[in-house]
Amino acid sequence: MSEATPGRENEDFVAAGPGWVVLLDGATAPPGVDSGCRHDPAWLVRRLGGRIAALLALEDGKPLPDLVAEAIKVTGEAHTGACDLQNPDSPSATVSLLRRRGEVVEWFVLADSPIVVDVGEIMVFRDDRVDHLPSYTLEGVRRSRNSPGGFWVASTKPEAAYEGLTGEVPVDGLRRAAVLSDGASRLVERFEQMEWDELLQLLDEEGPRELVRRTRVTEATGTKPRGKQYDDATAVFVRF
Repeated sequence: MSEATPGRENEDFVAAGPGWVVLLDGATAPPGVDSGCRHDPAWLVRRLGGRIAALLALEDGKPLPDLVAEAIKVTGEAHTGACDLQNPDSPSATVSLLRRRGEVVEWFVLADSPIVVDVGEIMVFRDDRVDHLPSYTLEGVRRSRNSPGGFWVASTKPEAAYEGLTGEVPVDGLRRAAVLSDGASRLVERFEQMEWDELLQLLDEEGPRELVRRTRVTEATGTKPRGKQYDDATAVFVRF
């Protein structure tokens, strides 16, 4: 389930196949920022996400960071000569992946789109480095993006893939999992209306569409105006 911010193009991407899920959340450029690129985040997530999905579908067992690095490289080659790939404000995205291999499920997160798993206890895999920057001015974020000591996203540097967090959990005991853009995790992370276990239960009982519906209702009330009022919301729920 993926739904755009009302009145805007969806900058999230999601795809799934037998034993794998890929989700990307494109970073909306602040007004007045020159990305140096003729492409927007929606173009980036479709190109990059589609390439990652194609590589996952090959089922060749290549490590997840290698797949992401290859996809970033190939996507970079699809830019035109008019795009300045050295510009630190080039379009960028988070990447979150789940893949089953035999008796384990591998996970990968680059930036802050969380993966939540239920193994009898709730575990949340989220790269929170963007929450700990020394400065959130436009220049401060620019200096920190894809830089040591800052935060890492999928953009123009294939090496960023190796800064993602990754691990695995045994299939035995794994009950369910959710892969979320941060627009779909807002009821927990921004509005603090529920805990992660309640979010998983809502997905299990009523599905991603209901999660997004409740998120839109809460966004519309404006009860906690921090950051943008609405966000693209994408959620995938997996039972094991």
